[in-house]
Amino acid sequence: MARFQSFDDSTSPAQGPERIARLRTELARRGYDGFIVPRADEHQSEYVPRSAERLAWLTGFTGSAGTAVILKDKAALVVDGRYTVQASEQVDTSVIAPVQMAETSVEDWVAANLPAGGVLAYDPWLHTSDGLKRLEQAAARAGGRLAPVDMNLIDVIWIDRPAPPKAPVLPHPIAYAGETAASKLERLRAKMAEDKLDALVISDPHNLAWTFNLRGGDVGHTPLPLGYAIVPKEGRARLFFDRDKMTNEAGAAVGDLADFVDITGFLGALDDLGHGREKVRIDAATGSVALIRRIEAAGGKADVGADPVALMKAVKNQAEIAGSRAAHLRDGVAVARFLAWLDREAPKGNLTEIDAVEALEAFRLETGALRNVSFPSISGAGPNAALPHYRVTRSSNRTIERNGIFLIDSGAQYEDGTTDITRTVIVGEPTAEMKDRFTRVLKGHIAIARCVFPKGTSGAQIDAFARQPLWEAGLDFDHGTGHGIGSYLSVHEGPQRIAKTGTTPLEAGMMLSNEPGFYKPGAYGIRIENLILVEPRTIPGGDREMLGFETLTFSPIDLRLVEPSLLTEAETAWLDGYHAEVRAKIGPHLDGETRSWLEEATRPLG
Repeated sequence: MARFQSFDDSTSPAQGPERIARLRTELARRGYDGFIVPRADEHQSEYVPRSAERLAWLTGFTGSAGTAVILKDKAALVVDGRYTVQASEQVDTSVIAPVQMAETSVEDWVAANLPAGGVLAYDPWLHTSDGLKRLEQAAARAGGRLAPVDMNLIDVIWIDRPAPPKAPVLPHPIAYAGETAASKLERLRAKMAEDKLDALVISDPHNLAWTFNLRGGDVGHTPLPLGYAIVPKEGRARLFFDRDKMTNEAGAAVGDLADFVDITGFLGALDDLGHGREKVRIDAATGSVALIRRIEAAGGKADVGADPVALMKAVKNQAEIAGSRAAHLRDGVAVARFLAWLDREAPKGNLTEIDAVEALEAFRLETGALRNVSFPSISGAGPNAALPHYRVTRSSNRTIERNGIFLIDSGAQYEDGTTDITRTVIVGEPTAEMKDRFTRVLKGHIAIARCVFPKGTSGAQIDAFARQPLWEAGLDFDHGTGHGIGSYLSVHEGPQRIAKTGTTPLEAGMMLSNEPGFYKPGAYGIRIENLILVEPRTIPGGDREMLGFETLTFSPIDLRLVEPSLLTEAETAWLDGYHAEVRAKIGPHLDGETRSWLEEATRPLG
């Protein structure tokens, strides 16, 4: 039985029609023609508490990204390529139409479907300034307009809505944080001075947690305390949490740097900033329209831009890097034990996707250091592996069949680091097509791992390296190649990423994933994921400051799925070198049958 994950079906397509009908009744009562329901909380977070799962409650869709627009006579759920299949399966498509974002954006759907003169309601706490401007323009194109609501209309009809979480706020030890909150605030205020800011509102709880070396438990799988902070250009900061979450330990750790204030005082504090005619930075990515309007209504200037903390947090210090290396070594041992177990048990034909999740979590628990998993494991057999963000439930649970592919994407939260790894394995014999596709994904993975690039290069500039071997065969994948990762924080962290949208220059100390994939709907899916660290590289004779990647994850890549003839000599050398490191780092922590398995799984290919 899994301690940190559930396999229950938390929603059903059948719930959508009745709840959407109730929402339409409420819309009619208030004189609105529609309502926008984004998958977001007040902090625009990817992972939200149960009390903020409004989209899932209304429609049945449980993905981490999506937006529903409910009109009087029609409704749409707009999702990206990761969730196209899932959306069609989880919602009643007779009532709400799944729409792929690549074909029709939320704004385009609104422009095409909002009736002339129509009023589309929205919750100003769940939208950023840029996002709202796009929606306003879309409504105007339709001849309609947007209207804010004082209370979210889902909350009005969600009678048994869970209470907001109240997990205790606790200090994150300096041994893992690597820098005091006082030092971080000094650096932060220097950046605020450059932008001539009087104050900063920290609306992203990840940034709040990192700045003040705090952690919590308000969100599943991420040690996050939900709240806000106001950092003035001088003097004490203020941290706004529910009073029940504050602890003496957190207060002692923060000391003279900040005051803890009950969350009920937050709006008044925004009013005070406005009354002081202050220039206040609101984060463009996570700051809601409600924050901006509150400050401006009181007379202040809301300066919408990047929260400086995000980039500071992305560049890990030596303690965070050392912690991550230790966490990955520990995690690599657990994953190796799991993969050896899987190789023994799966061919017997009795293992299911849930069995695999439970076993991997058990191996991680045996480390004695596991705090949580970093996200619900993606455990996909056969066609389920073709769903990039598949989550196994008791109703979808498949047996891991012979001669089929099994993909498991999982991660762990240790106090010294956050991990994320995907391995794709064959049970039995692969087809020639499987080997071809797997090897092309591997070639892309190796291209990123070996990449050397000038300082100032963004992730968008190297994203194609991972795709070229697939492009040569007329193939691709519909997700980014890599995301940033936090230090005992979120498994998905920005602004760094390797993707078409990854415009932030990569810097030494940033951590990212390297995870190209290939997915054949209804058949199988492939992904190979390691975490990587940006580090300086010296090129003899070069005249530019260069960067490259250190691989942090150590776990065998299934050689049974590799077609050696597709690899270049350099790629084969990389794979053999990587596997030699896996043997050297992981091998000494294994014994007996598992050690022998590792030796075979990491044998030289060349």
